[in-house]
Amino acid sequence: MLDKLFPFLENDMGVDLGTANTLVFVRGKGVVLREPSVVAMDQATRRVLAVGDEAKRMLGRTPGSIVAVRPLKDGVISDFEVTEAMLKCFIEKATKRQNRWRPRPRLVIAVPSGITEVERRAVCESAAHAGARSVRLIEEPLAAAIGVGLPVQDASGNMIIDIGGGTTEMAIISLGGIVFSRSVRVAGDELDEAIMNYLKRAYNLMIGERTAEDIKVKIGSVYPMEKETSMEVRGRDLVAGLPKTLTITSQEVREALLEPIQIILESVRLTLERCPPELSSDLVERGVVLAAAWIDF
Repeated sequence: MLDKLFPFLENDMGVDLGTANTLVFVRGKGVVLREPSVVAMDQATRRVLAVGDEAKRMLGRTPGSIVAVRPLKDGVISDFEVTEAMLKCFIEKATKRQNRWRPRPRLVIAVPSGITEVERRAVCESAAHAGARSVRLIEEPLAAAIGVGLPVQDASGNMIIDIGGGTTEMAIISLGGIVFSRSVRVAGDELDEAIMNYLKRAYNLMIGERTAEDIKVKIGSVYPMEKETSMEVRGRDLVAGLPKTLTITSQEVREALLEPIQIILESVRLTLERCPPELSSDLVERGVVLAAAWIDF
């Protein structure tokens, strides 16, 4: 009743708690925060030193006493305390702590469809300890389908594939619910790792995660392009132990990404096999929606 009389008291948020990035949506304002899911902390005291963009800049560049970590692995919490600290920081950034009299926010958090009840409970407890008044969970493919405007409430088939940092979610949706979903823990992080392994195998060149991600974003593809591109890559020569620069082409990156992409495609095929015949005819007419990571150009 109070919410209806005083809607300005509301402080509802939607959180996409991703392996690579976390997005925070505030009702009435839209997406107000998008930062990497990275926390820099002191190893001895476990004191949090930086969160988000500032912490990501420290990846691979910290002294021995400081470590930059990702508290989520494959879409689920791997470090409860660090995730709690990260969420608390993001909530404070989103609200900017301008109106201290406002109630604690109500959170809706998107989670992978394949996680266990224990993992769901860990997300809820982390959010509650971070300052949430109440927590509700929504499966990532359903949230993505709503976000892109698919008619999820209709009695018709809709299929979405959501490629994140730690997991790839695919689901067939009808009448506001998921008819069948599949979650595979192969996504952006595995694509980065495939590029790193390729350069190590083909050129004896060691590169870091940030460089691999940069290669993937700039020249990565899974289908032949009209105009192939290339870029310079800097790393450490594993044989000489010295810094080394070489040029890698988009065709080589496509070859490096082949194995993880095939795993994703096989999961898509298995999902389509489980689709009821009536909904399959809808998919033939409407096609499949692909939701990938939000990239700033």
